[in-house]
Amino acid sequence: MEKRASAKKAADKAAEKAAPVRKAAAVKKTVVAPEKASAPVKKASATKKVAPKPLRNESQTALVRRARRINRELAEVFPYAHPELDFENPFQLIVATVLSAQTTDLRVNQTTPALFAKYPTPEDLAAANPEEVEEILRPTGFFRAKTKSVIGLSKALVENFGGEVPGRLDDLVTLPGVGRKTAFVVLGNAFGRPGITVDTHFMRLVRRWQWTDETDPDKIEATVSALFPKSDWTDLSHHVIWHGRRICHARKPACGACPIAPLCPSYGEGETDPEKAQKLLKYEKGGFPGQRLNPPQAYLDAGGKAAPPLGAAG
Repeated sequence: MEKRASAKKAADKAAEKAAPVRKAAAVKKTVVAPEKASAPVKKASATKKVAPKPLRNESQTALVRRARRINRELAEVFPYAHPELDFENPFQLIVATVLSAQTTDLRVNQTTPALFAKYPTPEDLAAANPEEVEEILRPTGFFRAKTKSVIGLSKALVENFGGEVPGRLDDLVTLPGVGRKTAFVVLGNAFGRPGITVDTHFMRLVRRWQWTDETDPDKIEATVSALFPKSDWTDLSHHVIWHGRRICHARKPACGACPIAPLCPSYGEGETDPEKAQKLLKYEKGGFPGQRLNPPQAYLDAGGKAAPPLGAAG
């Protein structure tokens, strides 16, 4: 009997070892929406990991609601968003915008003071010596082509528009070096006429947010404009572009520091660790100066810092 009992115990132990071990039930994580920025220029709030939902079957109504909510959230994060080119009049803005191609707004802002001091009007720039203009514009890159464009558009303004920058899209796009993007920058910020500025940041973000899958700037403009009332177009452009420059970068998006992470279907393409993401933030979100030498007072009042002039130390 003792032998049988010991044999039974050994069999029971063997069965226990062979039985599959159940995994402990996974603890369901609660997704917590990131805090909104309490002060305009405070660093973006760190977020917990967010699992975005696939939006392939999103209805048009749901897309409109999500897109407008993203814009509202960004308006709270960047209430001081503004064109990041220094200008005092429409002529300075259109020239600065043409010069901003293939370079930063900061570099343009550091270069244009000397240009406008020497050539303050379209008449002055139209009659300028190209070699002298090239020397001033050299820091912006592609300075020969840009010199040709700004002198050419100045001549067109003098000859066709009485030396004044026109306030109509059809007229603006006839000027050398001026396309729809530049035209909408001028219309929205110098004339108060709504327009969507589709630059590289805007194109990248609206595709990441699945507002559109178009790649052509004109088609992107048409698709996105249909999601918002016309009165929102200019501010929307600022919000998206600022977010693209500061947080949602091309190569390393700071997903872990993104204030709209719960609304983004592309969350996880970039750094999701909050501490590491915080180090990727640029300009005032990262504690650094902005791009304008002479930013709006509202930006300065919010704690933003002006950029240094060309050649300044640091």
